Amino acid sequence: MGYRRGKSLSKDMEKQSYERETAVGTTGMVVSPHSDATDIGEKILKEGGNAVDAAAAIQFALNVVEPMMTGIGGSGFLMVYDNEKKDVKIYDGHTRAPKGVHPKMFLDDNGEIIDFRKRSTHGTAVGIPGILKAMDTALNDYGSKPLADLIQPAIEAAESGIKVNWVLEEALQNFHYRLGDEAKAFYYPEGKSLKEGDKLVKEDLAKTFRILQKKGISAFYEGEIAKAIVSNLKEEGGFMTLEDLKNYRLTIDEPIWGEYKGYKIASSAPPSAGGLTVIQILKILEKFDLSQYDARSWEKYYLITEAMRLAFADKIAYSGDPEFSSLPIEGLLHDDYIAERAKAINFERRNDAIDFGNPWKYQDGKPNQVIRQPGDAEKSETTHFTVIDQWGNIAACTSTVEHPFGSGIMVKGYGFMLNNELTDFDANPGGINEPQPDKRPVSCKSPTFLFKDDKPVLTLGSPGGPTIIGSVFQTIVNLIDHEMNLKEAIEEPRIFASTGPLIEWESGIDMEAKGEMESMGFEFGDEPSRIGNVQAIQIDRENGRLYGAADSSREGKAAGIKEDQLKS
Repeated sequence: MGYRRGKSLSKDMEKQSYERETAVGTTGMVVSPHSDATDIGEKILKEGGNAVDAAAAIQFALNVVEPMMTGIGGSGFLMVYDNEKKDVKIYDGHTRAPKGVHPKMFLDDNGEIIDFRKRSTHGTAVGIPGILKAMDTALNDYGSKPLADLIQPAIEAAESGIKVNWVLEEALQNFHYRLGDEAKAFYYPEGKSLKEGDKLVKEDLAKTFRILQKKGISAFYEGEIAKAIVSNLKEEGGFMTLEDLKNYRLTIDEPIWGEYKGYKIASSAPPSAGGLTVIQILKILEKFDLSQYDARSWEKYYLITEAMRLAFADKIAYSGDPEFSSLPIEGLLHDDYIAERAKAINFERRNDAIDFGNPWKYQDGKPNQVIRQPGDAEKSETTHFTVIDQWGNIAACTSTVEHPFGSGIMVKGYGFMLNNELTDFDANPGGINEPQPDKRPVSCKSPTFLFKDDKPVLTLGSPGGPTIIGSVFQTIVNLIDHEMNLKEAIEEPRIFASTGPLIEWESGIDMEAKGEMESMGFEFGDEPSRIGNVQAIQIDRENGRLYGAADSSREGKAAGIKEDQLKS
């Protein structure tokens, strides 16, 4: 078992990590990237709560323990499977743009694109947060416990203090430059960064949660919290108003559906390009039958790299907010278009000519203009968690503040970070993903469910910006084509490529296969890196078991529940 946290582990520590990260249950399962959050979700299920109840409690908890990845100042896609209705819905709590945005907002006075670090840590980078609205709406539809009860565990954690883990320490060391004055004063007391094992008390965040506990989620979009957000952003040069917050609109979406080797796949829908791109990659790969190749063969690496490059070229060209533009979804997944794209894969070398195709040939609609974008964006981070309850309902949520610590702006006196999600809009205007008021920027979040014989068999997702897509589809391939168990499928070293020749890679990939790929024109990063953080649950109906697995690239935990653990 290879652990990708970048530190060597003793046998005892490796065993402890594996036991924390894997679980078996019969009547429920929780998997999240932090043990404290998993424990809170597990407690909710044991006390009779359902999957949506637990998901909401976990989201609040992660704001306490993973503030660099997620929080109430961010967004998320919450995917829910209703086992009674056999129905899948996505609560799209993605950020929307304030009324003050405009297509040229990321250009300087000379019409040049503002440097990414500068534009992503400015008040104008902050979109209207939607994760709370997604949780609140889903709870209104499915919740069985009062919101106040679901917030309480996070309040207690914030007030009593949490131990800083290596993930937070590493984020502070690597991304300190993203922190504004308020956040820097909090996370660097007396000018020194917090370290693993330090205790961190979050009184201001607990105060904010108590307001929400007492007054409901509307208190975030109106009232004192909203006023504090707007006041802070005004100081930082932003243009969000109280009206923007009050008028935030959530949508409840149908998933994108696809098939792979007899499995039905439900994944996120636009404005997330994640689900569509995951399914497009799998449809391309199905033309080649990956199961005939070893999991670490150059043939496998070659196929998944070229499939990613083809799909990402299309993603960049054709992704946008469906409320503002027609999108060629039908064309991108059309069998004839997939066959056309697959012809670009020749097994001889990297195809230098890979670019976006023309899916509009297979779908009625007006083709959009494609505007090339700079490749200066840094790697974003996020979080993912998933839950199955005793009734067979499933909740899976990918939520974020976008880049580590978001915009770096911490709301004074309220203790939470604000996102930088507007930098997911195109910096170079003119395309379908250019900034416009009330519009949602393109995302890559990919909460995903797999079904066999119309019954759910897998729920998974990952953080990692564009690498989310790579992490999700490779885990699926490892399970289906290479017949790995769930933990093996998650831990198998991943690679990632967008449209160019450069491949990101994880420690453990086959070096001979890497060399073969390099001889075919591919370039690999100088050092391995961590790609994604998959959290997943597999449903074994034949044996009546749930298998949960957390990715070792953070300090995740899986907790299985058996019938005798449920409170009557």
